Parts: sequence; C-alpha cells; structure tokens
Amino acid sequence: MSVNVEKLEHNMVKLTIESDAKDLDAAIVKAYNKAKNRIAIPGFRKGKAPLNMIEKMYGEGVFYEDAANELIPTAYDNAVKEEKLEIVSDPKFDVTQIEKGKNFIFTAEVAVKPAVELGEYKGVKVAKPDTSVSEDEINEEIENDREKNARTIEITDDVAKEDDRVDIDFDGYVDGKQFKGGKSEGYTLTLGSGTFIDNFEEQIAGHKKGDAFDVNVTFPEKYHESSLAGKPAVFKVVLNKVERKELPEVDDDFAEDVSGKATVDEYKEDVKQRLADRKTKAAKEAKEDEAIDKAVENAKMDIPDAMIDTQVKQLYQEFANRLQAQGMTPQQYFQFTGLDPKGFIDNLKPEALKRIQARLVLEAVADAENIQVNEEDFENHVAEMAKDYNLEVEKLKSMIGENEKEAMYKDIAVQKAVDIVADNAVEVEEAHKPEKKHKKVEAKEEKAEQ
Repeated sequence: MSVNVEKLEHNMVKLTIESDAKDLDAAIVKAYNKAKNRIAIPGFRKGKAPLNMIEKMYGEGVFYEDAANELIPTAYDNAVKEEKLEIVSDPKFDVTQIEKGKNFIFTAEVAVKPAVELGEYKGVKVAKPDTSVSEDEINEEIENDREKNARTIEITDDVAKEDDRVDIDFDGYVDGKQFKGGKSEGYTLTLGSGTFIDNFEEQIAGHKKGDAFDVNVTFPEKYHESSLAGKPAVFKVVLNKVERKELPEVDDDFAEDVSGKATVDEYKEDVKQRLADRKTKAAKEAKEDEAIDKAVENAKMDIPDAMIDTQVKQLYQEFANRLQAQGMTPQQYFQFTGLDPKGFIDNLKPEALKRIQARLVLEAVADAENIQVNEEDFENHVAEMAKDYNLEVEKLKSMIGENEKEAMYKDIAVQKAVDIVADNAVEVEEAHKPEKKHKKVEAKEEKAEQ
C-alpha cells in the first residue's frame, strides 16, 4: 500500500491511497462468496455458479462496489496511522481506479486537527460572581420542593386544566386523509407545555377522562413538511387519563419530610445554605466558561467546515438520544413543534464551533504548560465516573479499553488546563458575561425536554 498526502486549504488534506491488485482480487472473491447464494444463473444451482460466469452475465464490475467497501475502511485506517494524522472529521471517499488485475486507488478528503496559536490565557478578566441568596430565591426553592413532593392524583370528575398531565390517543387528518406521523396512542402530554403546534393543547383543556372529540389546528405557512404547510387539520382525540398535582402545605411535618429539619425556620436555613452551595458551584462553572471564552478570543486557529459538520452530527445525535429517552423521535418532534429540521441543524453550528474552539485551546494550554497525567489521576477520574453511573470501580475499569483510556487521559489533561485558565483569571465588576449557549439551541433543547 502507498499513500500520498496533499495538503488543501483550511486544514483539509487529500489522501490518495493505493492498494495492491491482489488485495482487490481477494476482496472481489470475498464479495462473491457473500453474494453467490442469492444469485441464480441458468444451468447452475443457487450458490454454485462460478465467479467468472456471474461476471460474464452481469458484467466484470458486478462485485466492484462491495469489494471497494471491503477494502476502503482498513486501507484508510492504515494510511492514517502510517502518516500519523490527527483526523477530526468524517472522510469523503472517491474511488479513482478499480479494475481486476490493477492496483485499487481511492482518495479520502478529511479534516486534520488545526494548529492553535495561543494568545493570553492567564490573567484574563472575568465577571465577579454574585453568590448572595435572596428571600425570593428561598421561596422559589421551597415551591420547587413542594412540586417535587406533590401527590399526583387521577382526576375523574373534573375537566382537564393547564398544567395537568394527560394521556391521549390522537389521529390527524388533512383534507379528510390521514397524514404520516399524525397518529399516536397513549401519548403523555402536559397541558400548557407548548409541545404541540397552534392551540392543540388548549382544546384538550375543558374535557374529561373518556371524552372523544376533535381538535382543529392549522399548520404554519412555513411548516417544514410542504404538503402540510398552511393547511387546516383535524385530530380525532380520545382523552384516556387526566392527572393533577396536589401540593403539600409548608409546615413542620413538611420540613421534616423534605430536609430532616424539625421546624420550618430550620428548613428555610437549610434551603438558604443549599442555594448558597449551588450558587458557589455555578459561579465556579461560570468563571471557567468565561475564562475559556476569553482564552479562545485571544487565540488564532483555522477551523475546517468538515470538522464543524462532524461536531454538529454529534450534537444532533445527543439531541435525538434525549428525545428517544422521552419516547419521541426527531420526526415526531419536528412534526409537533413545526420547527424546520434544516434550520434546527443550522442553529447547532455556533455551539459546535464553540465546543471545538474550547477543546483545541485547552489542549494547546495543556501542551504549553506541559501538563502531565499519571495513573493516580486516572484512578480518581474513574472513581468519580463510577460514582456518577452508580457502578463498582473495578467493573467500570474492566469496561475501559486502551483507546478509551487514552481518551480519558486527554480529558483529564484538558480539565487540568481548565483549572489553570480559571484559577489565573482576574475577577472584575464590569467584565462582560458571555452567553454560555446559543439562545436558539438552548430554547429548542428546553422545549424538547418538556
């Protein structure tokens, strides 16, 4: 195998990878052996037709695509290792020569890790945090405790209201016909959450358990599914269940139940301390975020688009996983919210870029500071992970392979770099507080989690 590396603009490279003709021939035979049982040739029993007969009937290139798919992954991985490249995007492959008896040649365009020119990262100015706790915040936290300890009771003799949780079956129709993605059974919905389009939820309010009724809505003019955009729809809805929260009174019994404190006054002091601890932790995280943002602003790097696209895919997959945990697919989410999938993905790009820049700068800081990670650091990190995932330390360690361990060592070094940047930051009263997350991304994530 031979490899030629051509440097392109913006930290992209083009690898031209050439494998021996014998490797291609072997891959063709392998593809033939996998497919022969599905191919019928007159005069031969299924699976018994020789390779040359199949090629004569269907063309010499009948197995080229499968053979290429067999060869490319291994050849590409070997080329990357041979050239010691740090790849940061999915590759784009193109086969340039595939013919029996000749070397197999393909190209791969891929992004490599950008170099970072660090600016000032020690002594950056950050906002001085306010960790004081107000009476309003204490009362709000008590209300949260009441919500957490509320009883959920099933309502059978009253109509559904805002904030009630309902279980519904629905079946949607446009122009008298069912449309794809508009039907579900046993769907759980909190009224007033804004999960569905238009005034869908408002029309459920006022109905009782067991009611069957129509909900009339109109899809937005700019709805992502053009066949539904701007059209009126009718949903046949059956209200299976209505559940409502019943909040407890704030008295000494409640105080003891939620905090172990004997009186309401002691409970309020405990709440105040809890909030103070939370604010201190949040202030530390905010300081880290702002200090890193400033270090990124002061650094120079050229981020390839392919690297951003790969990070966007990861962010979208995280979003899809959260939806799946709630029993919803991305298709259903976009259907019910009316959001445009392409626009949603485009709005992930600023967050993707921010993640990439922060990681690259912190890795560069780790190198500049000659940060070392030892086995004790690794053991402590694993112990924290085991605690988070409620697993035994040794069991978790048995699940960690060499590649995972190497990645964890890098993560530990990055966290040490975070500490260096944050610990050396200077707190000032008027420092600008940067946004932690792109607002549109944050709003959509909050809506998805409702």
